[in-house]
Amino acid sequence: MERRNFLQALAAASLAAVPESPFAKFSRTQAAPSAVTSSVQVSKRSEFPASSTIVMVHGAWADGSCWRNIVLPLERRGLGVTCAPIPMTTLSDDIAALSHVLERTTGPVVLVGHAYSGAVIAGIQDDRVKSLVYIAALAPDQGETVAKVFYRDEASPEQPKLAPDAHGFIWIPDGGFQRAIAHKASSGQLAIAQATQRPIALECIQEPAPVPAWKTKPTWYLIAEEDRMINPKTQHFMADRMNARKQSQRIDHSPMYSAPDLVVDVILQAARQSFS
Repeated sequence: MERRNFLQALAAASLAAVPESPFAKFSRTQAAPSAVTSSVQVSKRSEFPASSTIVMVHGAWADGSCWRNIVLPLERRGLGVTCAPIPMTTLSDDIAALSHVLERTTGPVVLVGHAYSGAVIAGIQDDRVKSLVYIAALAPDQGETVAKVFYRDEASPEQPKLAPDAHGFIWIPDGGFQRAIAHKASSGQLAIAQATQRPIALECIQEPAPVPAWKTKPTWYLIAEEDRMINPKTQHFMADRMNARKQSQRIDHSPMYSAPDLVVDVILQAARQSFS
């Protein structure tokens, strides 16, 4: 064997004997989701217009993970999904943060808000936003504050006492999640919600709302008849004032945990009519 051929054979044998790099394994594991992504894209093209996106906004004392039971069912229907983070420092800050998230999307959008973030999604004035979905959410009119609509009707005896700390932030006291925020959720979901809660600034609920988008855009409202945070009577009032398509269910304040199928259903109703 010629010396050159011998060296090439030796090098090939040496490479074959070297253990596989962990980076190569990582690369292979990362390649697998591409097939899933591809199937989602195909589904998206077949069921909804390209780049149709659902943008969901968390309420007070939560973050985007509160929508974890909603994301995959929507993606399986061919929709893009984004869980927008908001700082909960002022209502204006939160509307601006949501605007920044929308800049990262293309195509038509349906905005979904829970609780406090109903005021946030209504502050967006963007032609690409085709409709709004309220999940037991607050809907102040122009000049109203979140606090005004939140305290419009009698509070549940299970509603925790809310007061700002020395820094102007409001936290849910011990037991508040179990008694009022998500009293129908599992113990595991409650533990995670309690551990990951984020406070809301007092300024968020005291700032007057701008002209709400629900005055000109189609709106859906999932009313929680067993809500212990926002009186169901208040929810009916807000939904009627918005002329929303109402769906009333015997659910708690956080159906994303305890009744995700109902949440998915109302979002799909809005998506089908808004993206057609």
